[in-house]
Amino acid sequence: MRIISGKYRGRKFFPAKHFPTRPTTDFAKEGLFNILTNVVDFEQVRFLDLFCGTGSISYEFASRGCEDITVVDKYPGCIKFVDQTAQKLGITGLKSYNQDVLKFIADCYEQYDIIFAGPPYAFPHIDRLPDLIFEKELLTPQGWFILEHSPKDSFDEHPRFHLKRNYGTTIFSIFTC
Repeated sequence: MRIISGKYRGRKFFPAKHFPTRPTTDFAKEGLFNILTNVVDFEQVRFLDLFCGTGSISYEFASRGCEDITVVDKYPGCIKFVDQTAQKLGITGLKSYNQDVLKFIADCYEQYDIIFAGPPYAFPHIDRLPDLIFEKELLTPQGWFILEHSPKDSFDEHPRFHLKRNYGTTIFSIFTC
């Protein structure tokens, strides 16, 4: 896996083969960050990465200048890998939580400018995630919630739905306040 742009562009990281993750493809990441680059000042963003897995999306934010990154994953190996990779890259300002995402959301009272969630496609509560984010008021007034999901799920009718981008079997649905 590699970081596609910014300060750490081209740097590679190698998660173990047994990781319980489905990393976002470079093609999908590139498409997502093409959208974000036009609307986000990465240096001013508070970013939350739910179901962080390998940390791929967080490294892209850090590479573009984001210095306030929070990552959450229930698998200790994922958090350990993200912490070690962040240290190797020299990323500062990254906070990690080895916790179930739903519990983290329930206990969280922070607000973020961008929240990204890339749950397993079989996550049984994926349909509840947008509502949980908005009920807890975890986004700043101009914030975006980005949900990565498969084509079998659709959020087009959600009242906070803003736009959708399809990259093969990866779909990003974006929600705003």
